[in-house]
Amino acid sequence: MKESIRTRLESMRAAMRRHEVAACMVPSSDPHLSEYLPPRWQGREWLSDFTGSVGTFIITPDFAGVWTDGRYWTQAETELAGSGVQLMKISSGASTQYVDWLAETLQPGQVLAVDGAVLGLSTARLLQARGITLRTDLDLLDEVWSDRPGLPQAPVYEHERPYADKTRAAKLAVLRAEMARQGASHHVISTLDDIAYLFNLRGSDVNYNPIFLAHALVERERAMLFVAAGKIEPGLAGLLAADNVFVEPYEEAADALAAIPSGSTLLLDPRRITFGTRQAVPESVAVIEAINPTTFAKSRKTAHEADYVRATMVQDGAALCEFFSWLEQTLADPQRAPLDEYAIGQHLLQARRRRPGFVSPSFGTIAGFRANGAIMHYRAPAQGSAVIEGDGLLLIDSGGQYTGGTTDITRVVPVGAISQEHKRDFTLVLKAMMALSVAQFPRGVKSPMLDAIARAPLWAAGIDFGHGTGHGVGFFLNVHEGPQSISPSTPPEPHTAMEPGMITSNEPGIYRPGKWGIRIENLVLNVPAADSEFGEFLRFETLTLCPIDTRCVDQSLLREDEVRWLNDYHATVRQRLRPHVSGAALRWLEQRTEAL
Repeated sequence: MKESIRTRLESMRAAMRRHEVAACMVPSSDPHLSEYLPPRWQGREWLSDFTGSVGTFIITPDFAGVWTDGRYWTQAETELAGSGVQLMKISSGASTQYVDWLAETLQPGQVLAVDGAVLGLSTARLLQARGITLRTDLDLLDEVWSDRPGLPQAPVYEHERPYADKTRAAKLAVLRAEMARQGASHHVISTLDDIAYLFNLRGSDVNYNPIFLAHALVERERAMLFVAAGKIEPGLAGLLAADNVFVEPYEEAADALAAIPSGSTLLLDPRRITFGTRQAVPESVAVIEAINPTTFAKSRKTAHEADYVRATMVQDGAALCEFFSWLEQTLADPQRAPLDEYAIGQHLLQARRRRPGFVSPSFGTIAGFRANGAIMHYRAPAQGSAVIEGDGLLLIDSGGQYTGGTTDITRVVPVGAISQEHKRDFTLVLKAMMALSVAQFPRGVKSPMLDAIARAPLWAAGIDFGHGTGHGVGFFLNVHEGPQSISPSTPPEPHTAMEPGMITSNEPGIYRPGKWGIRIENLVLNVPAADSEFGEFLRFETLTLCPIDTRCVDQSLLREDEVRWLNDYHATVRQRLRPHVSGAALRWLEQRTEAL
């Protein structure tokens, strides 16, 4: 395998020589700047063997490297070993340290090739600001990747009532009102979750997220949806046309932008379109740069949607009860066959598949035993993953896509005997998670400012963790969505404000490389808390329903109010889930929700 990587690197260097470019950059992106990429745009992985979801690949005649952050360092060191590709460590997923490297490495006049169709506009501007000469009309991967996959062909379908409580026409009316307020006659959208939300459509073009490849151009009276041929059947196309939404070929999106009449005003989000998309806009068209209005709209779940998410959490929690009861019985059986990390994910998937409304996982399950739990985005290989035996902690981070909502949960369970150090770290993470769970904050507070609330109990113990505390979660959409982000690496900009209806993860952790990892994660909903002369305040409603394993808790480290929160949470979990489980799962639920 490593020899094949070296061969691919040499092929890329040969293509660079043919086109007289000094370097080539392959970002982890597609024409929609998606988090999870269709196979066609997984060029960084094809060239390096690094499978993490975040990373930037750069190659020169005598160097190849992948820039990625601390969540992936251990994984990258393993996957890149012997490939000829170096790991370049960066401080966070939002870091642009590779831009600094390019500016220092490339000589004046030397050219960096990068496919403009997948290069984010904001990244392109950073590169240009550093004086880097770009060539964006080349897709060198097409020259060297002989069996490169084509576009996905899965059909598009409607996300119908009762789950979608706002019609397509109503959502378009809201969007057009905001376009008018900003003075825009046209609006281009390339982000797939925005498009799926706006048109009440879903698909399966991208792993884990129920979305489909498309661009959209919205005008005052009509909208054009650019989708590959054959993905929207005639009946659905007719329903769209009834709302003045017209299906056009996927590859004609750039031509439609180029045809916008002179004197028009186009609204676009510079962080959510590519450089190539921006280049297609004529100079005669005025441009307003602002966040996509749909990004705000879909983040604020309606009361109807919130009710469906609550019901979905019951089904997901019941599946988890069945899974964890099976897991404990299996681990307690001395005659059992070996159970490894990969099998954990498969059994959990089967438990979810038995629940009504389940569609797919919302991301690849992370099941990390002992030291593997310290690898934040660990993926257990199908062959050769760690066997669950002996003593230690098992971290399981998983989620599901249901027609009524998206779930994301992390729990840690003890295997065999665990140490006092294990319990101390687990309890500190629990204290951090509870601290944020009970927070009350002004409506409109910038979400990154809440991050320190969760970190404070860990900081007091001289501990920190290398990822954000929380990300937005969609409604049967992307498991990671904006605009809110509870993270120190996210600038506290106006669009990050916390508003009612937002669903966010709450997931602090402790990671001790080579030893263990602990993360406890619930999803929480912004709900009204209080009004005063100082304004409107919000609080979090915890949505996730699954016991937190008290066998890992050192109760001496908990305050009385923290014990009360945990007992109240477990009472709620027991009350909500009891009607939906039976037998061993019910017995497990009652045992694991006993009060401290």
